[in-house]
Amino acid sequence: MKKSSEKQYNKGFLQSDSVGLILCDFFIIHLAYFLALWLRFDCVFREIPQRYLMAYARFISLFAVASLGLFWLLRMYQSLWRYASYVEVARVVVGSLGSSALHMILISLLINKMPISYYMLGAFFQLSLLLVPRFSYKMFHLLSATQKKNEENLGHVMIIGAGQAGQMILRDIRNTRALKDQVVCIIDDDQEKWGRSIDGVPIIGGRDEIMLGVQKFRVTKIYVAIPSANAQNRREIINICSETGCELKQLPGMYQFVMGQVSVSAMKNVSVEDLLGREPIRADMEEVYSFIHGKSVMVTGGGGSIGSELCRQVAAHQPKQLIIFDIYENNAYQIQLELKKKYPELDLVVLIGSVRDSRKMFDVFSKYRPQIVYHAAAHKHVPLMEDSPCESIKNNAIGTYKTAYAAMLCGCERFVLISTDKAVNPTNIMGASKRLCEMIIQSFDSMIKAGRASEIPQLFTHEVLSKNASGAQKAAAFAQVKTEFVAVRFGNVLGSNGSVIPLFKRQIEEGGPVTVTHPDIIRYFMTIPEAVSLVMLAGTFAHGGEIFVLDMGSPVKIDTLARNLIRLSGFKPDEDIKIVYSGLRPGEKLYEEKLMAEEGLKKTDNDLIHIGCPIPFDVNVFLDQLKNLMQLAYNNDEHIRETVAKIVSTYHPQK
Repeated sequence: MKKSSEKQYNKGFLQSDSVGLILCDFFIIHLAYFLALWLRFDCVFREIPQRYLMAYARFISLFAVASLGLFWLLRMYQSLWRYASYVEVARVVVGSLGSSALHMILISLLINKMPISYYMLGAFFQLSLLLVPRFSYKMFHLLSATQKKNEENLGHVMIIGAGQAGQMILRDIRNTRALKDQVVCIIDDDQEKWGRSIDGVPIIGGRDEIMLGVQKFRVTKIYVAIPSANAQNRREIINICSETGCELKQLPGMYQFVMGQVSVSAMKNVSVEDLLGREPIRADMEEVYSFIHGKSVMVTGGGGSIGSELCRQVAAHQPKQLIIFDIYENNAYQIQLELKKKYPELDLVVLIGSVRDSRKMFDVFSKYRPQIVYHAAAHKHVPLMEDSPCESIKNNAIGTYKTAYAAMLCGCERFVLISTDKAVNPTNIMGASKRLCEMIIQSFDSMIKAGRASEIPQLFTHEVLSKNASGAQKAAAFAQVKTEFVAVRFGNVLGSNGSVIPLFKRQIEEGGPVTVTHPDIIRYFMTIPEAVSLVMLAGTFAHGGEIFVLDMGSPVKIDTLARNLIRLSGFKPDEDIKIVYSGLRPGEKLYEEKLMAEEGLKKTDNDLIHIGCPIPFDVNVFLDQLKNLMQLAYNNDEHIRETVAKIVSTYHPQK
């Protein structure tokens, strides 16, 4: 069986490449020794003696046949020369030298002795010429493969935008040798430009022509070069482009254009943030940084998504001291390492503890005396809190109360609560607990402004003042209270712990399916830097009692977000990656609201930041209710939701 297959292989091979190579070698042998004879006599054919010409003519063909036989035995015709290596070269050298030695012996014995230079030059020409077709063959296939690969890798580029930025991108592609791209068409919504061209590249139409242009010109890459476009237009164009499956990049923004930094290398991949459809917050942070500079700042939950970004921005602007407080030591350790490396001169304190531990909170505040507190520590996972409602109250509401009380008595100037849009008309216990947090800081602020700070009860907290302190000393301590309490309310944060984006990315990497709770569910989104900017602005703008709200633009359908993320990952939704609707989870609603209907809005210096006027409530009644609620939470009462609903009138737990 093996011999039969070898015969079939040899026969097939002989019928293809080998036949041409054998004929070529037959001609090469004739040519090599003729050149040797011709060169020996100074390249003048009539000067060659007749006896040498006759000897060559009588001998060369028979010798060529014998040489071919020798070459066959040495398997010189059974190699794939497109993959030739030193083994094949060695065979040619051995075969050619053996053939030349045979030529010298046989022609001298059988026909006539030839000049010594004839033998030497003949051997040289034969070896050289035998190698030429073989490696020419290899080189031809190598060049063909390279050319084919280059053609396959040659990117057909569509540029969106026929303005100055688009022209700069076009010329950068043409002038950069390393780029294997070719601009084949341009899209622009300006009808006056349609049908014209830039440097020979046609402007084929507006955004409606994107899909057709991709098919017609076999586009593989789309570069969006419209730095002056607003977020809504950019989102609409990117949404169309994401449907094509092409590689998609865009200029970061106007800054790069104004600074002349428009090039292919300056372009960035389109991210999910680009699909939100609103302009990012561009707040003047100078006032914020001057407010922080030289002050002691504390961040609770400083290892989390929002907390860690707060720590980064605070550390970058020379605070007197930065205190990071977190219960999860791994997160705290990571941000500690990062900040120590980046800011070696920073006075950094990292503490592990729980905001529910009043003794710990009083010790920390009395020792370090932070002037600004960003309270980010909280349980935020909606379904998990539905299963553990008492823990949500303990950590969020009670933890906020104890932290706020310690801050108030230890000279804190600003206390900024990180809240959420889930506190608006909450349907889950997590959102209700965050509304309780807002009501707590509103109560503290109201009592302080009324000069009644001493009447704020120490609910389930330990004495911060010495038991031996006199009434006058206690009165003096409360008289010095000046803390301004505010809250910052925003929506879902892209990339944060618990955000849908990391979950979707993991599911896409695993090949799907991507799980969406409901096809109609919508959410407001913002980036972590935007959220942190708002939190820090709140600490600066605050006069006490406000709830700061970010205008986050139009809400985004989670289903649309998932499909766009699949496309940006290079896949087709429902084909390459399936989308599965898992149903609303406990406590989840189809939409989130930024403000309750009863709350009005006031403008700030930033058009995207508003202040919600506090909903009035009886502070004394609330504090009495809160004491009872805390007791129920510590008793792990199964019916705690009913009590929360009586306190938070807008809370409507799902049945």
